[in-house]
Amino acid sequence: MGTPTRDSAETSVGRVKSHFSNMGPSWVAGAIAAGPATMGSLITGGGAFDYALFWVVILSAVAGAFAQYLAMRLGVLTERGIVGVVADRLGDTWAWLLVLDVVVAAGVAQLLIMKTVASVSATVTGVDSRIWGVAWAVVLALGLATQGYRFLEVVAKVLVSVVVVAFVASLFVVPIDTGAAVGGLVPSLPSGSALVAAGILGGAVHITLITMHSYTMRARGWTAEDYDLATFDVVASMLVAFGIYSVAIYLVTASVLTSGDLSTVEAAQALGPFAGRFAEWLFLFGLLGAAVSTLGGNTIVPPFLLADKLGWGTTVEDDRYRGLLVAAALLSAPGAFIGGPVLSQLALVLAIGTVGTPFAIAVVLYLLNSPAVPESNSAVANLAGLALLLVSGALAANFVREQVAAGIGPLSGAILLFAVVLGLATVGVFGKYVRREAAFA
Repeated sequence: MGTPTRDSAETSVGRVKSHFSNMGPSWVAGAIAAGPATMGSLITGGGAFDYALFWVVILSAVAGAFAQYLAMRLGVLTERGIVGVVADRLGDTWAWLLVLDVVVAAGVAQLLIMKTVASVSATVTGVDSRIWGVAWAVVLALGLATQGYRFLEVVAKVLVSVVVVAFVASLFVVPIDTGAAVGGLVPSLPSGSALVAAGILGGAVHITLITMHSYTMRARGWTAEDYDLATFDVVASMLVAFGIYSVAIYLVTASVLTSGDLSTVEAAQALGPFAGRFAEWLFLFGLLGAAVSTLGGNTIVPPFLLADKLGWGTTVEDDRYRGLLVAAALLSAPGAFIGGPVLSQLALVLAIGTVGTPFAIAVVLYLLNSPAVPESNSAVANLAGLALLLVSGALAANFVREQVAAGIGPLSGAILLFAVVLGLATVGVFGKYVRREAAFA
């Protein structure tokens, strides 16, 4: 009896080692999630609301991992990109709407992420941020056009790991109020916190992360036979690494900072107890690492979906796709010319992305309960998916309501229009599901 048990244990250990060495696609999603916008939202939330939004931080890690799990299921079970599957099962109009949703959400984010990269680079070097914006855009274009996805994956793993280590180390120095942190696990939304809460959740449950996953797995050549590896990849990157990243940043800032309207220099004070006079430099390099990894990951998302919809290849072997990558990279340069405080703008970008996320979740749930996949979702997965849809939808609605309550202007009006269009589209997806089920009944 002993030998089979030992052999079984050795097999399990070997499988885990193999999974660790072959991880990848979900780490690109994790690199985008663990970016400057999420960092800005976590720092703003901890500084402005202390531990009150800690429940949103925990929810974001769990919800983000589950959203990626659903996206992973769709990708490996169909072995296709999501846009092609949507076109086949829902029609071209719905596929183009999904592409538009992603291009808007990812495009707005791209500009602000580039602003972050350029601003931090300028602070570190003293060279004008606009020059850095152009320089980073060229470097990004060359890197993605020549090396493609594998280049991005390696950079993502390294930079996310460095940022996580910096903040986790701070947890051992900063005095955490355990009682207040536990109290923060009770759901509540203090006045004025809707944007920040939507930003925190939007960092993990975001339309770009959900839609890109099928393409990054295709770039790796993963199929249904890699289901266990793909699941392990999601858990390790989104639930564990991203979860630790989010919890560490939030707890550290909630314990040290006392304001939510912060510059990068003021935010760096969160690392003061750990890094002393080097806190600003450590924070800036951590922010830069997060921003660079997110910039690269975010760049590839619109080209993936556009190329798929146009029937092009989604690897750099296809010159048309390579051209889309270069264009997306170069079009991010104008972000360096945007004025204003970067941290608060990053939170706004994530919140806007959250408005487009419920539609993506509804589409994925529809497809996972259709003949597009050989094995439909379980009842538990569907209930959890609906809960995810309701939570993300509620936070998005609160954010839109807060924006409109402040007065209808160009930005709030655009956000409201975006929300109305995608809200109607989400209802339309469920209407199509009901009609389809009624026809088979």
